Amino acid sequence: MLDMEDRNETAVSEFILLGFSSLHEKLQIFLFLVLLLTYLFTVTGNVIIIFIVWVDRRLHFPMYFFIANLSFLEIWFTSVTSPKLIVNFMSINQTISFNGCMAQSYFYFALGATEFCLLVVMSFDRYAAICRPLQYATIMTQRLCIQLVLGSWVGSFTVISFRMLLISNLRFCGPNVINHFFCDSSPLFQLSCTDTREVSRMDSILISNIVLSSLCLTMLSYGSIFFSILRIPTATGRQKAFSTCGSHLTALAIVYGSCIVLYARPSGNSSLDVNKGVALLNTVMYPFLNPFIYSLRNKTVKLALGETFSRSTTKLFPNR
Repeated sequence: MLDMEDRNETAVSEFILLGFSSLHEKLQIFLFLVLLLTYLFTVTGNVIIIFIVWVDRRLHFPMYFFIANLSFLEIWFTSVTSPKLIVNFMSINQTISFNGCMAQSYFYFALGATEFCLLVVMSFDRYAAICRPLQYATIMTQRLCIQLVLGSWVGSFTVISFRMLLISNLRFCGPNVINHFFCDSSPLFQLSCTDTREVSRMDSILISNIVLSSLCLTMLSYGSIFFSILRIPTATGRQKAFSTCGSHLTALAIVYGSCIVLYARPSGNSSLDVNKGVALLNTVMYPFLNPFIYSLRNKTVKLALGETFSRSTTKLFPNR
């Protein structure tokens, strides 16, 4: 009898991702094209940012080093969910293996936690540049920059590894249909045939702490920056500084707002259909906007990009 129960508990070997299959067929085709183009532009834009920062010596400064790392992260973060979502629009078989689902969940949360850490690091870098300009070079040394980035990656992946140990204890022996476009926590908890109250509570506490603590640290840096900007004597200088910070705050509002809605509120108040829409902001829209917000609005980056494009054009078409 016990053997039969064990077999039943481990019977689920794959899950079905519903995604947006309930939408009208024409709307699904439209969404497929939009998501495909967005994904291609996201990968291309972030790769260009990494390449420009790497080849142009004018961009060999801490701020651009962090931006290149963020671009590298965004490529992988959006690639965890977007390709599977796009393929499922055109596929009859919308399944994902059990191990594939666990891997997707792990990398989604690990890369997401790394992103929050990098946003804190980037806000601290801007704080040092604006509020401590004379000490900036001695504060943001190359060694410290590398340590901050490595700490963000290693620390986040380690913390989420402990989370996955909790998730791995769940058993799935009943329905295997996930009402989402990727293996998020809430739908997985709903499908488990074991008691998930303790695991769900610990998961919620962990993710909420990551999101809210990084938000507080980031806002602390930008709050100090805000008061420093107010002390700038010229209106032009203040306007330029506010313009830069405004775009950054817009990006932060998207990523933190979506994550607070998804993970930092009581689970009873959440709807999986609403979560799918909000998750698109987090997994698709923000990685797409990242190159425009942090890099392509920057005059130095645009100048380096233009010169690199001109040199490449000259080499390809020397007679023009």
